[in-house]
Amino acid sequence: MKTSLRVIAEIVRKEFYQIRQDRRMLGVSLVAPILQVILLGYAATTDIKNSNLVVCDQDRTAVSRAFVTGFTTSGYFIERYSAALPKEVDSYIEDGKASIALIVPAGFGEKLLSRETVQVQAILDGTDANTANVLLTYANQIIAQYSQTALGDITLVKRAAGTGQIIAEPRVWFNPDLLSSNFMVPGVVALVLMIITMTLTSLGIVKEKELGTLEQLILGKLIPFTLIGFLDVALVLAIARYWFHVPLLGSLPVLFALSGLFILNTLGLGLFISTIARSQQQAMLIAQFFFFMPFMFLSGFAFPISNMPVVIQYITYIIPLRYFLEIVRAIFLKGAGLRELWPQATALFVFGAAILTMSVLRFHKKLE
Repeated sequence: MKTSLRVIAEIVRKEFYQIRQDRRMLGVSLVAPILQVILLGYAATTDIKNSNLVVCDQDRTAVSRAFVTGFTTSGYFIERYSAALPKEVDSYIEDGKASIALIVPAGFGEKLLSRETVQVQAILDGTDANTANVLLTYANQIIAQYSQTALGDITLVKRAAGTGQIIAEPRVWFNPDLLSSNFMVPGVVALVLMIITMTLTSLGIVKEKELGTLEQLILGKLIPFTLIGFLDVALVLAIARYWFHVPLLGSLPVLFALSGLFILNTLGLGLFISTIARSQQQAMLIAQFFFFMPFMFLSGFAFPISNMPVVIQYITYIIPLRYFLEIVRAIFLKGAGLRELWPQATALFVFGAAILTMSVLRFHKKLE
């Protein structure tokens, strides 16, 4: 027993020495996670800010200007252009100079002050349907807020109550500001952890296969990658919390513990890739096309699983990243604990144990 522990310790020491000597591996281990979280954290968001707005204010009153100011002070729109006539806004949309045009009709202020219904027109560039839908949502929110507050909402509420109407008061739980970054950045944390740990394991073992220095005691080789994985967890969580200011409402120890279950899966997959690939280039291609891309698209990271065809939804149940995404987002935004997350934790443990066992058996079979 002591001999086995001594051998494992020696292999671990050797692995850390090799990682320290290999600057590329050290860069992948420490620098890459930081850069990926920062870059993807900014890129993977559906929030749209500072969109170019062209305004055609035909009313030109204090009321109409206050209405337009509601758009420009929201942070979502910047009034880049103005037009005297509605037909003049077309060129700004067609040329891509503006994403949205706002047309305020003559008599806007007078009708509002006399409590008449008035219509304004918003013209959007629908080339990018997702962007157009988000901008339209922003515009509707601004218009609704202006109609309720800027012109004496107490009078309007009394009138609505007198006619038997229901006034909705929506409340958003867990992410009250509806910031997509609060939803996406925890997902980026999970994605980066998967990429780094799986890549390190597969490339590190394949490299030794190429050099002919591979040893049979695989446990000693996985321990360093496990420790590096936990170090990466600490790095990316710190960036998510203190750089992107994503609220962490749940328990940090629980998050680390469940991250360990996910690392169990990624190490097993990395080891499995190393048993298939004959070179580091092959390992990267296999990981990218057969694991990274399918996992990213089918785990719920980018697209809601509920919107996928039923057959695809069943396939997502065998993807470990799906469960870890649910765990990370629930701990960050909902403050969930083991009582709520035990189904996902159980799935990660079962898949991780199965994948790692299968990979270790295949690894030793390849060495025989």
